[in-house]
Amino acid sequence: MSADGISRRKFVRDSTIVTAGLAAGLGAVGKTLAQDSAAVKRTRSYNPDMEYRRLGKTDLWVSAVCMGGHWKRIDKMVPGVFKGGGWLSADLNSDGFRKNRREVIGRCLDVGINLIDACTREEVMAYSEALRGKRDKMFFAFSWYQEEMRNAKFRTAKALLQTLDKGMKQAKLEYIDLWRIVMLERSSRHTAGEVEEMIKALDTARKQGKVRFTGCSSHDRPHIKKMMETYPDVMQVVVTPYTASSKELPKDSIFEAARKHDVGLLGIKPFASASLFKGDSSPDSPHAEEDNKRARMAVRYILCNPAMTAPIPGLINAQQVDNMAKAVRERRKLDRTEAKQLEAAMDEAWAKLPADYEWLKDWKYV
Repeated sequence: MSADGISRRKFVRDSTIVTAGLAAGLGAVGKTLAQDSAAVKRTRSYNPDMEYRRLGKTDLWVSAVCMGGHWKRIDKMVPGVFKGGGWLSADLNSDGFRKNRREVIGRCLDVGINLIDACTREEVMAYSEALRGKRDKMFFAFSWYQEEMRNAKFRTAKALLQTLDKGMKQAKLEYIDLWRIVMLERSSRHTAGEVEEMIKALDTARKQGKVRFTGCSSHDRPHIKKMMETYPDVMQVVVTPYTASSKELPKDSIFEAARKHDVGLLGIKPFASASLFKGDSSPDSPHAEEDNKRARMAVRYILCNPAMTAPIPGLINAQQVDNMAKAVRERRKLDRTEAKQLEAAMDEAWAKLPADYEWLKDWKYV
């Protein structure tokens, strides 16, 4: 580890301690979305045209739309990049792939999008490379899901910490802003002991200064709520589904728990795994204009829930980045016509949802 790396590690450890103390002492003070506050202006890649939201008790100010790590339709931009059956088979070392990821990340920084969520080995490697030389311009959320809680061999604190060290070493990351371990989709299937081991790993990594903040990814709403209530000091951020049809339950909602315990929420699947769109995301698609509008309406709808910090869509070109920035700038509340259009579009999305995403229909009430 370089001298700079040692100082960085010390900075992360010390800043974590300070942040924890501030959170305990300040409580709910200063949690409004004060766009002109000094804290917001100091955030990474600040752009006055972007809205920033406080990511729960981390006190990080992140863009109202952050970037998800998936690149499911990147083959429309880089033909032939997939070498197997799925998007994770992308050739990470191809010139076209690397150029595309650098361009998308660069455009995100230009418009003020300042968090990337990398949740697979491939994503961590791709985005750590795309951010080389720009690491401190974007918050980096990390998960190496292949060797985390979904794999039965990695359900101890020791094994999880080894995964963290392995990922950081391979990706040449000196520190991580957010370690959000991927659990089983139905995380309540984990034993109490396995959850305790995960909490121990997250807490240890933070105390060691390897990560600044901690959390998890789960699709199990009652269990998410239970973890927020049981481990409020460690469950600082949760990554979970939230679509353009999701609505908050009148009681016992995860948002109720998130507000009470000051947990940041990042929403995956904002476009229902691309089922919201009529076209295939090709730049010359005849449906491009309509799909851009649908994407913006979906984001505006999601952002009407202040407890949802930010949706994190996957983006495959600079134009999609610009479209997300435009959505943030547009009037927030949908008018009656737009609301009907979005409802009809989501009805179409549910009708053509892939079989392996049928579970998303359970997220209409959260």
